[in-house]
Amino acid sequence: MSISLSRLLDLVGKLDDTPGTDTPRERFRGFLKSDVKDLGTLRDYIEGCLRGQGDQYSCAFQDLVNHLGTIMGFEVEFGRYRGVSGEIGFDGLWKSPTGFNVVVEAKKSDVYAVKTSTLLNYVDELISERRIPDWDRALGLYVIGRAEPGVSQLEKAIIAEKNADKLRTMNVGSLVSLAELMVEYDVDHEDVLAVIKPSGPAIDPVVDLIARLVTEEPTKEQLRPEVKVAEEEIEEAHYWMTPVRGDKDMTAEEVIRTLVGEIGIYAFGERTPGRTTIKPGDWMCFYSCGAGVVAHCQVASSPERKPHPKVRLSEKYPWTFKVRDAKLYLDRPVAIDASLRERLDAFSHADARKPWGWFVVTTRVLSKRDFLLLTGQSES
Repeated sequence: MSISLSRLLDLVGKLDDTPGTDTPRERFRGFLKSDVKDLGTLRDYIEGCLRGQGDQYSCAFQDLVNHLGTIMGFEVEFGRYRGVSGEIGFDGLWKSPTGFNVVVEAKKSDVYAVKTSTLLNYVDELISERRIPDWDRALGLYVIGRAEPGVSQLEKAIIAEKNADKLRTMNVGSLVSLAELMVEYDVDHEDVLAVIKPSGPAIDPVVDLIARLVTEEPTKEQLRPEVKVAEEEIEEAHYWMTPVRGDKDMTAEEVIRTLVGEIGIYAFGERTPGRTTIKPGDWMCFYSCGAGVVAHCQVASSPERKPHPKVRLSEKYPWTFKVRDAKLYLDRPVAIDASLRERLDAFSHADARKPWGWFVVTTRVLSKRDFLLLTGQSES
């Protein structure tokens, strides 16, 4: 059984930049290298960091992001947790076998304003020291943990300063999904680079598209039994889980609080699975990336194509339906960790410790038992 993140951090000690080969920092990074090779556990640890508070979890988050880089085929140089005079303060330097370099800034939260000049200067200094060749073979990448509304200001700054060819932003959930595509499908290191280097500052929509396509249309060899069952029995299903994403102005939790908790509605997009099937009397729970299941409710009407003025981006999510009996637990989410996954019917034919992003990437049917487990209403 995998050790929990909190227990692991207690065992290694306080993470800091103390030099040496037997320091908490080196013990933690060594454990990641030798023992954390499956992406299911890695996603669990990252979500644990996002739920945790304090410097220990922020430092661990930085190391976990860098460990993702090694899994995706980069040679990774771990950076310091805190900058000091005389040293370049990058969080991670990822060197691709192709000769391309990614200079990483890992931000567990974007609550504080981020100056793009800082990351640009890191790259310039690395070029000056000849540790990377030039800007033609370099990119600055912000990996964001919990994207607060302020992240849009970072993206706007990248565009306004005409640095879209030098800087990108990416949610850590999308980064894990990208790594899972390498493990589960025919995606290689150069494909990863092609995704990281497109035009425009935000990478998340590209990864979301790929993840959705492979989830909706898996090959015969990749089709999981539980997905096939859901497709065959969808008309009898009465329990659903849907992922919720924030936008430039609202976090996922704020979206749930406003739509489900206050107004009593929710909205789907044109291609959301279940849009034409969900009906009054069904139950739905809501998953927030990095947190877990944060609310559930009962469906009170069938989705209709009537954009609601309170739904942000209503042109993207025009199918609206009413909900009732909402229960919100935004501050005490149900984490979908390995111990919970091992009890879910959806994982009866899947290894609960292997990549599990497929389970939360799109709206899906649940068994009643799984619904009760995921909403904290049952322990078994």
